[in-house]
Amino acid sequence: MTTLSAAILLFLIMDPLGNIPIFLTLLKNVAPKRRRAVMVRELLIALAVLLVFLMGGQLILKLLQLKEESIGIAGGIVLFLIGIRMVFPPADGGGIFGKAGEGEPFIVPMAIPGVAGPSAMAALLLLTNSEPGRTADWAIALVCAWLATAVILLSSTYLFRWLGESVLTALERVMGMLLIALSVQMFLGGVAAYLHLAI
Repeated sequence: MTTLSAAILLFLIMDPLGNIPIFLTLLKNVAPKRRRAVMVRELLIALAVLLVFLMGGQLILKLLQLKEESIGIAGGIVLFLIGIRMVFPPADGGGIFGKAGEGEPFIVPMAIPGVAGPSAMAALLLLTNSEPGRTADWAIALVCAWLATAVILLSSTYLFRWLGESVLTALERVMGMLLIALSVQMFLGGVAAYLHLAI
């Protein structure tokens, strides 16, 4: 996988366009002057968590005694479920976050699982384990995906007014379809690797 394709994969997983209405809902009870600061804080926390998973990916796999094939299959399943929820959102409108709590959000649900969700963590574990010598490339891909996500989410108010909810919903459906295709590829890659070892 190239650095660019890894960045696109991580960007799709972070789903900034789909997160815009949810983030705006989570921030509606926060003072307008605090909203940007809260969003920047949550985005930085998410980046820190993802960098920890990137740098410590191999150690985590060794401690849990997980193989690359397991991460590929599990990551594919998680990505598939996230993609399905993007294409067919739940009727309650809670998205992947569940219902919004009261007060100023902290770490959960904006940073985790909003930006740094289980699918992003699984993808980073898979990348670091499949090609451990390319950690710098994966870090560049992560930072690029995070920057694109941060720009979109920090402009969420303007994008929501400019594009409207229907256009954002349509874009999220397209991103969901792409994510489903990537998840199937990841799942099949994990199954193929497992069968190759089993034979």
